[in-house]
Amino acid sequence: IDDFDDTHLATVVHPAAAAIAAALPLLSTVDTSGRRLITALACGMEAEIRIAAVMTPWHYDQGWHITGTVGSIGGAVTAGILLGLDEHRLGMAIGIASSMTIGHREGFGTTAKAFHPGKAAANGLLAARLAECGVTASTSALEAPLGYFACLSETIALDRLTDDFGTTWALADNTYKPYPCGVVSHPAIQAAERVHVLLGGAPIAAVRVRCHPLMQELAGNPDPATGLAARFSAEHSVAAALIDGAAGLAQFADERVHAHDCIELRSSVVLLPSDDIERSAAVVEVDTVDGRTFVEAVDAVRGSLAVPLTDDELDAKAIGLIEQTMPGSGGSIVDAVRGLRNAESTEFFLAALTPEDR
Repeated sequence: IDDFDDTHLATVVHPAAAAIAAALPLLSTVDTSGRRLITALACGMEAEIRIAAVMTPWHYDQGWHITGTVGSIGGAVTAGILLGLDEHRLGMAIGIASSMTIGHREGFGTTAKAFHPGKAAANGLLAARLAECGVTASTSALEAPLGYFACLSETIALDRLTDDFGTTWALADNTYKPYPCGVVSHPAIQAAERVHVLLGGAPIAAVRVRCHPLMQELAGNPDPATGLAARFSAEHSVAAALIDGAAGLAQFADERVHAHDCIELRSSVVLLPSDDIERSAAVVEVDTVDGRTFVEAVDAVRGSLAVPLTDDELDAKAIGLIEQTMPGSGGSIVDAVRGLRNAESTEFFLAALTPEDR
């Protein structure tokens, strides 16, 4: 719900949500090692990314929320591996899941967006359970002339599905957000944070953001009504970063979105999209009331493949999120995750995730 997730930038898929959500309900009933859990999650996310790559960019450009549409299959693969399905039944699970497509981009900025990967996970888990019980699907459900790909995209690059499969992991190109909002706004946020330091509190007269066209398409919203909507407002993201020097959870709270200073500065932010600017780049130009101009450019945004978050930064991000709902548990949960690869059981992992009052 906080839009503080992982992102495979080439396909704009957030692959972890559906895979992890499909796995967690099984851990209390399926005896599995930590390494097997990691393997199941990796394979489920790999399936999502590769399936998304086949349909990219047409599928997303037409309005599908690709995290939801491929998430059902990722959830099915993850759950199927944890359930120990053989090759045939795992194929059936994929076929069943491919008929449970969910999600369009009109839901962005509302809680329906978060429903998409959640329901995709539920669909994937159901598909794996149905396959386990003997329910069947077409063995060519994905690639058939009337199948999944044909229905969901006009351009299909089928070779991306299996290219170097087994030797190269598309999952290795997954990244993690440093800001809790639409990833297209991140380069502009980072540039705005730098300008904030240079301004020294000087009043702002105008703001121009030179950006990739996708920023305006996905996050061009100068007047968001809620914190959720503001997560898809590049104007708000930049304004908040210029004023506060940060764009964290506090900057996307309803109260901050409704604050007079944010409303006033948002109206001064102009997006200038250009095909010459990469998705991971942006230039922020700020004119001050006293006639000065400050310019900051970001060529490779923090959190991208070029500038990945460190393990310490990932741990700090996770702990900050966990502490909101389970105070005092962040460190122990991070330790449990870090210890999964060598764990014979996931029992300690589930225990770490469970509040004491439960």
